[in-house]
Amino acid sequence: MGCWFSKKSKRKEDREDLTPTTTTVETTTSNAVPLGNNTDEAPKQYSWDKREKVDPKDYMLTGLKDVTVGRLPGTLNGQQFVIQECENCNIYVFDHSATITIDDCVNCRIFLGPIKGSVFFRDCKDIKCVVACQQFRTRDCKKMEVFLCCATQPIIESSTSMKFGCYQYFYPELAFHFKDAGLSIFNNNWSNIHDFTPVSGETNWSLLPEASAVGDYVPAPDPESDFKAVRVSGESSRSIVPLTKGGRRKDSEESCLFVFFSGEYSTANARKLIDEMGAKGYVLIQTKEVSMRPEDVKRVFQNSAEELVEWITKGPVIALELNGDGVVDACNNMATGVFSGTKVFVSNNKNTSSRDVDSFFNFADMQMGL
Repeated sequence: MGCWFSKKSKRKEDREDLTPTTTTVETTTSNAVPLGNNTDEAPKQYSWDKREKVDPKDYMLTGLKDVTVGRLPGTLNGQQFVIQECENCNIYVFDHSATITIDDCVNCRIFLGPIKGSVFFRDCKDIKCVVACQQFRTRDCKKMEVFLCCATQPIIESSTSMKFGCYQYFYPELAFHFKDAGLSIFNNNWSNIHDFTPVSGETNWSLLPEASAVGDYVPAPDPESDFKAVRVSGESSRSIVPLTKGGRRKDSEESCLFVFFSGEYSTANARKLIDEMGAKGYVLIQTKEVSMRPEDVKRVFQNSAEELVEWITKGPVIALELNGDGVVDACNNMATGVFSGTKVFVSNNKNTSSRDVDSFFNFADMQMGL
């Protein structure tokens, strides 16, 4: 991780390296026009001359206390961002970014829009946050409660009293920000935490209660704040990211694999299935969106592979594990009734459905390097 892992005494130097720089162009006189030759030619324009001036202060929050601050949609547009030495603040970043680092913050509530790369918390304490990212890291942190969407395995290091829940959030631009950040709403490893520095006999992390609501931890912006125009919701029913049970114990021994092959309405169809099955009392355990090769299809779908190979050339598949007594029959009824015109794979036997689930998600985890 390079300078991200430097000691605290080096951080100021590290941060200076992160700020936008200007390019100095040396001029020479080898091709200079003689003084007596007056011309009206305009000076040459170079690409660096046309760059918009960037103020590093627009991409950091530092040394703040007892305030509500952040960034509105369209203000970051994929730039990196820094938050440091803030205390008792409400911080809202309603935009997508490249990377975000949070250092030496205490007793803050933080919302971070989709992050294309990594988010790194260092030396933070008493933090409640909502985060969507490619990589999640903490070091020397204590007492954090995180509603997380993470494409890879989250990692904590030298951190204690860490609690995690499934991401639940909505604002109108959020779906576009996920796309701009290159994140899939179906790839969420929020509960698959790796403790890089475990202590024998102790547990440094746990899962938040299943009924935990985002608004109880990170409240919506105050109507009188600068963010009053952003229409926010922390309700799981409106969340961009599907609410999954994750690593919690399953309620039933019966699970079903339901796979949508790529098409114009794949995402909408997957969301419809989740809503319909949820209304029937079935539970969404996990989801994945991943590309497959012909050999992957043969290994995962076995006897059904031949008719499915041509469909994986159209794009990635979206897979869901649903759980509950009678879920296999219920999923098959949905496939033939609601999604009759859509190419799908559904476990058709409850005696082998668990094998279908394990086969697909083991493949997906290996494919994504988890």
